[in-house]
Amino acid sequence: MKTKLFRIAAALFCFAQAAGAAEIALLSGGAVEPGLKPVVAAFEAATGHTVRITFNAAPQIASRLGAGEPWDVVIAPLAVLDAAARTAKVGAERVGVGRVGLGVAVRPGAPLPAIGDAASVKRSILEADSVVYNRASTGQLVEKMLRNMGIEEQVVPKAKRHADGASAMEHLLQGSGREIGFGALTEIRLFKDRGLLLVGPLPPELQVYTTYAAALPAAGSRSDAVRQLLDYLATPAARTSFTAAGVDPPT
Repeated sequence: MKTKLFRIAAALFCFAQAAGAAEIALLSGGAVEPGLKPVVAAFEAATGHTVRITFNAAPQIASRLGAGEPWDVVIAPLAVLDAAARTAKVGAERVGVGRVGLGVAVRPGAPLPAIGDAASVKRSILEADSVVYNRASTGQLVEKMLRNMGIEEQVVPKAKRHADGASAMEHLLQGSGREIGFGALTEIRLFKDRGLLLVGPLPPELQVYTTYAAALPAAGSRSDAVRQLLDYLATPAARTSFTAAGVDPPT
């Protein structure tokens, strides 16, 4: 396997040297950041190309695509890509990147909520002084969970909403009282070095995933370098990096 991967990397590098190094503009959802960064670094080392990554939450990605901003590659939730394809902002081709589940987090020293089953999660939410989550794709999943539990009206007055996952985790880290936070597992792990506590993933009966894929513009230049990046995202080496960072393989 290592020999095969080396040959792939060598072939990409030789092709890039012959064609000339390029800069690729990549717009991506933040939930895949921990896996995407090492994948892009390996791609750059193998090819000599440069990838300029901009991370945004799903609503911002949709807005930027709707405004017609030029991007070589977009990595976003499938729903965002499908909506953009209907208005010819991205093409129909998809390269699966992975899926990210939801987790529960609290600040250092805060009481650990019980999350072993759906009933425990519901009770922990109702007992919390405040509930922290974002307004992006994961936040929409939390909204649906609260609605299905029949407690949305009780939670909304004490909810602390933020534009993206990173802002929600930052709030949680600096919070006070009996506070509980929900977010993408990958984003929670980004804050573990600063002391944020990952209580755990949601129990299976509540767990939901956001699936991310890569897409190209519907029209315009599609350079060999862009095609190489898309192909590299599907290699076993890339899959390994994504999985190690908590981005599960796409189903």
